[in-house]
Amino acid sequence: MLDLAQVKSFLAVFESGSFSRAAAHLGIGQSTVSQHVRRLETYLQNRLFERDTHTVALTPAGEQLLPEARRMIEIAERVEGNFLSARLRGRIRFGLSEDLVSGTLPRILESFSREHPLVDLELTVALSETLFAQQKLGDVDLVLAKRRLGQTHGRCIARQELVWLARNPLELARKRPLPLVAFPPPSLTRSLALEALDGSSTPWRISCTCSSLSGLTAAARAGLGLFVQPRSLRPEGLEEVPKGLLPELEMVEFILVKRKGADEAVSQALSEVILRQAALQL
Repeated sequence: MLDLAQVKSFLAVFESGSFSRAAAHLGIGQSTVSQHVRRLETYLQNRLFERDTHTVALTPAGEQLLPEARRMIEIAERVEGNFLSARLRGRIRFGLSEDLVSGTLPRILESFSREHPLVDLELTVALSETLFAQQKLGDVDLVLAKRRLGQTHGRCIARQELVWLARNPLELARKRPLPLVAFPPPSLTRSLALEALDGSSTPWRISCTCSSLSGLTAAARAGLGLFVQPRSLRPEGLEEVPKGLLPELEMVEFILVKRKGADEAVSQALSEVILRQAALQL
């Protein structure tokens, strides 16, 4: 049978991006983490990571294992919680990136309230950088938001490709200057879109700015401009621009960030629900 300690080491390496950071996160030696991953690879008869001196990346077999590994750990933690823990009480202030509201948030709230009905939840929806700033001030306990590739704060739970979206993608992608509907600064998706366009010398203009996802979706559906979102979060009524018509966009990472000093048990309980939902579909 699979060893849960080995599975936890596999997940920690993926989420932290390195064996050394995984060891620090788990509180064990780097050699132990390496041994766990090596034994797991031997048991599964597949390499799980491609390694060089600078990066660690999942192999196809590792990509296949990832959601199953998360489910295994989630089930183990839920069983432990059901038999070993008293029902949680308390309050948590949860901050969520604006672009996750429509699809992911209802699933998270439904699962959390069902499993922990005695915990009060205070919800804040805003841009990622705004949430991080509020967390630094002590106003938010747990944040689910985005970061650029290469940044290290928080725990990575998913990587997503950004895509250009529009009601009529072929028509809008050829317009110059390129019309965009976008969140206001300091939106990460806005910054990455503008950097890609500037890097390819593509002229652009912001045809509509709105701080809410519903407002931007309505503007894009009305044909006001192109909208950039993670692929899995594409709103209905919008289609991807075919590759090659516009510059390629960077990927983003969705991360969990806990505030030091927050109720650890309640924060961990909500984190487990979020990780479970991420394993199913962000």
